[in-house]
Amino acid sequence: MGVFATRYRRIAGCLALTALAVAGCGDKAGDQKPSNGTATGAPIIIGMDEDSTGSGASYSTIAGKTIRMAVQDVNNKGGVLGRPLQLVVENDESDPTKVPAVLQKLKSQGAKALFLQSGSAAIIQAKSTLTQLGIPAIAPTGVTATLVAPPDNELIYMLANTTTDWAQVYCGAFKAAGISKLGVLTDDTTTIAALDKALFAAMSCVEFVATEKGAGNASDLSAQVARLKNAKPDAVLVTSVGGAFEVLAQNTLGTQMAGVKRFSLASIGNQPASWKLAAPGALNGLIFMGSINNENPRTQALVKMLQEKNGKDYDITAYDAQAWDSVQLLKQAIEKAGGVDDPKKLNEALQSIKSYPATFGQANFTLSFGADKHLGADGPCGLSLVEFGSDNKPKGPWATFQPPCNK
Repeated sequence: MGVFATRYRRIAGCLALTALAVAGCGDKAGDQKPSNGTATGAPIIIGMDEDSTGSGASYSTIAGKTIRMAVQDVNNKGGVLGRPLQLVVENDESDPTKVPAVLQKLKSQGAKALFLQSGSAAIIQAKSTLTQLGIPAIAPTGVTATLVAPPDNELIYMLANTTTDWAQVYCGAFKAAGISKLGVLTDDTTTIAALDKALFAAMSCVEFVATEKGAGNASDLSAQVARLKNAKPDAVLVTSVGGAFEVLAQNTLGTQMAGVKRFSLASIGNQPASWKLAAPGALNGLIFMGSINNENPRTQALVKMLQEKNGKDYDITAYDAQAWDSVQLLKQAIEKAGGVDDPKKLNEALQSIKSYPATFGQANFTLSFGADKHLGADGPCGLSLVEFGSDNKPKGPWATFQPPCNK
């Protein structure tokens, strides 16, 4: 246990420093508020509920940074209707009980629309508050279908394929690989509890032979992995928000269950800082639910932009692409509505967006909204199963199975 505990403390410390470097502390030193650029009109205030210190910080800070960059890019190009976008930011720590007060504070600061960049459980709590406040919101990296399902879904939108689509893709993968018995290793966060409930309910294609849970701040998962091994699954699925827990899980599985196929959520694929902290070769063969396809020309353009901004070694994530697209979609809606003074008109403008060419997913993947379609994904090809190589970096699409691109 001492070796795992020591390694965990090193991993946790490094990841914490990485998160701080990316996000800072809420709306203070690390926030790097976008300037007005070349836009000269009165600012359009957009609120962002960003978890920068809670369980969702490992992915929220990545998306939050790119949202800021996208806003700056819009402002550098003259803004929206000649007006700059201005971000105001608060932090709910992925705590559902804090969401109402955070959203109310953002509106009191003049926000006319919101980005909900936090954990799924917290965003679900935001729905009824949005109805009370009467302003539309986009959840850039949300993946739980409940976020945009009735009730109180009139003002909330999300981009990515949901866990229902994930379940179909996993089932296709398991069938193709001859996997019938699945073991699960999960963290204890409320975000993952909600995601697991939705995901597993749609995965009748496999038998769950064992489910083991570990604390998000666990320093040793060897007992949980030993019990998984005793259940003799054909494969293991790790569900976590990522960060230190995911690294510890993959290190332990790689050691104790070598040779057993491993799958994971999008978290590990979208957190490059974690790859560097995993044991050498620990991620080799791991397959994760990805959304980045380098054959997409819009993805290629965003990669170039991100690397110019963040350095040539910057690894793009789905969080980056979804954050970028969220800003562009809101910009388009504001232009269609002719401004932000009428929230009903702005909401209708969001619903009128059709076939927006996404920056993530396969090359012909698009996003559309409607009065009864608050989930943007047009078909399953916003997803891709990606395999890690021996260098602990994604090496490309998994050859055994990929989701079909049909709408």
